[in-house]
Amino acid sequence: MSSAKTIFFCGDTHGRFEHIVRAVRDHRPAAVVLLGDLQAQRPLEVELAGILEQTEIWFIHGNHDTDSEAHHDHLFGSSLAAHNLHGRVALVAGVRIAGLGGVFRARIWCPPGLEHFTSQEDFIRRGGKGNLWRGGLALRHRSTIFAADVEHLAHQRAEVLVTHEAPSCHPHGFAAIDELARRLRAGKSFHGHHHDSLDYSNDWAALGVQARGVGLRGIMDLHGQVIRAGEDGVRPERGR
Repeated sequence: MSSAKTIFFCGDTHGRFEHIVRAVRDHRPAAVVLLGDLQAQRPLEVELAGILEQTEIWFIHGNHDTDSEAHHDHLFGSSLAAHNLHGRVALVAGVRIAGLGGVFRARIWCPPGLEHFTSQEDFIRRGGKGNLWRGGLALRHRSTIFAADVEHLAHQRAEVLVTHEAPSCHPHGFAAIDELARRLRAGKSFHGHHHDSLDYSNDWAALGVQARGVGLRGIMDLHGQVIRAGEDGVRPERGR
């Protein structure tokens, strides 16, 4: 497989990275995008040390990446932290990719419901000192989606949207993700979180985007080809 414009989208790793290392060595993609819930047991650059010179590594975070200080620091404090796609559009192997990490939480905002706090700054100001961590946003809510995150991203343009949350075609998905993809004018989207490998082809016309879910430790390429099938029989916790 040629590496030109080949991008791999990797489903929730939950602390295991050996399958990604093998896939990169076997296929030589130009870039790898991790779709959240990495739960790295060591700094991310250490987990992926064997392939850093062979491909670009990009990521968004998931809800479990703030389960502990170690998980948070191994991701956001890693030397790869500058390749966090959350809340921005970056040129990845020649493709404009937008990222929205984290999940919706009812205490903050669970669309289509009302926003209780519009932004991280709003929560820090009104949420109470007991909710602060390291002088800023509470650890748990560093993986919470705020309305301001979505609005900021929606004013940009991208070819691909990657999210941890799913679009509305998933039983636990959100129309807010559909709308974000449309506003970005993204032609394709990929998500993790639900541990399902899904091709929503029947929904593409209604969604206006070619949406796919990447399963637990699964890998898909930019065209939706399955490079590594997701692992069956494991479902994520639904708690937020």
